[in-house]
Amino acid sequence: MTRFAPISILILILPIIALGQQAKLKSEIETISKQAKGIVGVGVMDLKTKGTLLINQDHKFPMQSTFKFPLAIAVLDLVDKGKYKLDQKIHVTREELDQQTHSPMRDKLPNRDFDITLGELISYSVSESDNNACDILFRLAGGTRKVNDYIHSLGVKDIAIVATEREMKAGWEVQYTNYARPSAYLQLLQIAFERNKLSKASHDFLWKVLVEGPTGLKRIKGLLPKGTEVAHKTGTSNTNDKGITAATNDAGIMKLPNGKAIAVVVFVSDAAADMDTRERVIAQVAKAAWDYYGGK
Repeated sequence: MTRFAPISILILILPIIALGQQAKLKSEIETISKQAKGIVGVGVMDLKTKGTLLINQDHKFPMQSTFKFPLAIAVLDLVDKGKYKLDQKIHVTREELDQQTHSPMRDKLPNRDFDITLGELISYSVSESDNNACDILFRLAGGTRKVNDYIHSLGVKDIAIVATEREMKAGWEVQYTNYARPSAYLQLLQIAFERNKLSKASHDFLWKVLVEGPTGLKRIKGLLPKGTEVAHKTGTSNTNDKGITAATNDAGIMKLPNGKAIAVVVFVSDAAADMDTRERVIAQVAKAAWDYYGGK
């Protein structure tokens, strides 16, 4: 019986060691977060073990363009149900486009009506964070309430999708009505990774547009080894006349060389630091998680 004692002791000690290591990661992230001079929400999850770290979980963080990811999930569900097809052409008139918003789609097809596939609309919205494409998708999905209700039906409760991109321009406070807690966004990333809510074709398409996004290269990807696969969605607000930026966000899944897949959510809210600093905070949090899970 004595010879088994070391094994028993090891079984007891390992969870304590793990808790101590996670506490060290939490402390490191909290120190990094101070640079932002705002409120920083973080969610980190090992997508295999489901081990999770949450910081400022109780705060409602404005999502800004990160809400285009759950919107894409809702639209792809309609594709799976047969209401739409990815190669279906959608007619877009010049009059329905906001001429004073971020829209690579509009810039590529200026001053005219055009037809575009549903798949291209999703790609523009998610990969390039196109605000016009986003609002067309909301229209096709039946509005923000329909999208919100669908996402809640998946079990993702701590999230609110209330206002379109155009509606968010109506006033500074409107953007705060579109919020998520870190745990809710981790759930959305789980959906993309586990591939059990949509068809294989829809999940494959969703993963592709998340990986291909050219935005936020200084955020989660900023300090990771070149070529690292990251499926992610960014979100950024304007800065008000008091020098406060409501949202500088990035949320995604990093694939580590050891085979692990780690979901990372970083919401930087109501921050006084400049853009470079806010983005560096996100990059440093992602790198801390990368190192903790064996990416060194």
